[in-house]
Amino acid sequence: MSAAPFSTDIPNRLDRLPWSRFHWLVVVALGITWVLDGLEVTLVGSLAGAIHNSPRLRLTETEVGLTASAYLLGAVFGSLFFGWLTDRMGRKKLFTITVLVYLIATIATGLSWDFWSFAVFRFITGAGIGGEYAAVNSAIQELIPARRRGVTDLSVNGTFWGGAAIGALSSVVLLDPAVIDPEIGWRLAFGVGGALALSVLFLRRWIPESPRWLMTHGRQAEAEKIVADIEAWVERDTGRPLPPIEGKPIRLNTRGHTTLGEVANTLFRTYPRRAVLGIVLMACQAFCYNAIFFTYALVLTKFYGISAATIGWFMLPFALGNLAGPLILGHLFDSIGRRIMITGTYGIAGVLMAITGYAFAQGWLSAWEQTAAWTVIFFFASAAASAAYLTVGESFPLEMRAMGIALFYAFGTAIGGVVGPALFGMLIQGGQRGDIMWGYLLGAALMLLAAFTEWKLGFAAEGRSLEDVARPLAHADGPVER
Repeated sequence: MSAAPFSTDIPNRLDRLPWSRFHWLVVVALGITWVLDGLEVTLVGSLAGAIHNSPRLRLTETEVGLTASAYLLGAVFGSLFFGWLTDRMGRKKLFTITVLVYLIATIATGLSWDFWSFAVFRFITGAGIGGEYAAVNSAIQELIPARRRGVTDLSVNGTFWGGAAIGALSSVVLLDPAVIDPEIGWRLAFGVGGALALSVLFLRRWIPESPRWLMTHGRQAEAEKIVADIEAWVERDTGRPLPPIEGKPIRLNTRGHTTLGEVANTLFRTYPRRAVLGIVLMACQAFCYNAIFFTYALVLTKFYGISAATIGWFMLPFALGNLAGPLILGHLFDSIGRRIMITGTYGIAGVLMAITGYAFAQGWLSAWEQTAAWTVIFFFASAAASAAYLTVGESFPLEMRAMGIALFYAFGTAIGGVVGPALFGMLIQGGQRGDIMWGYLLGAALMLLAAFTEWKLGFAAEGRSLEDVARPLAHADGPVER
């Protein structure tokens, strides 16, 4: 039963803060999740040839694709389970637990002895990363000022590709026979992620619980104290008085835990258009990214004769192009607006992907030309994919934000991400360029579908408070149907 309504200006106080070292700490300590995910994905992509040739594992191309799917299935499970816990227990507890799960599992991956052990450890690693997405995305969006939420969220999601670059460079060194035995090198490569995870644990000690989460869970005094501490930190850092608080306080009821029934009702009765939009954006980008990136090393080795030891050099420009997209285009999502930019980035990526798929089938591209084409395509696709995470985080009320992110991530990954690598693994093993072209054209069609869906169903969230974009379930007047 809800308690008597109370008024709070916590959202307005957080949104009016100037950018400071506190916000940089939030971005670095929490955003490193995407660095870890990018590292994991790139390591397996860059190491695919070495893992395939491992005298101990002896994985086929199809099994390499299946282990990628195992990682993604783990991410689906982790996002749902840990996302549910994040809305019940808070952001801070969960983004500590999930990074510990990741740390242990990624080190265990380097100790794998056969296909099944490798797949199981990849599943658990994915569970840790999937849980991170829900806890970290919700915390970042709730702590960053509204006027900078778009560029910050896109840039943070784009750091996935900073991790990808680290993974690519690490693989070049660790797979060089002149430096280390490749059978040992690919195992040591997974220790890179473990080392980064240790640094994450230290940084996250300084990140507070989300005041927005606290204010709807009967912990108003604690929320007020955290906001006051943040304000004092920002004022000391900037050396200037804080801007005046704008906007009216909101009236909330103190609530208990949000049930799965309330989540379903909010998704499909209160915000059905946003639910459809989130499903389409997440599923389409997940198919394209995971299908192409998880298996690109196999394409390079099988069709271009590139040795496993040098795959990292081809992954590096691909990763840098993906990193540059959100960093360069991100501010336009706050200025030009979400709808135009999301439609444009998905659409451009889809058209270029179709052209590149046909060129690959005709044999017109060398290995470096193929890599250059993907670098340009995913410059736009990376911004689009990052905006999908931004959209599902902004679309729904505070009390179910983590679970909402988890559900859409899980659905998109299950439909698009898990199917994609397995499908492309089989197409590559078949050895026919024409068959692979149809896989690329399918990816292009999905990106164009996402662009059309955004144009029809997209909504304006730029510069608006999260509570204005989606009224909290605890609001004294109840949620607003859209």
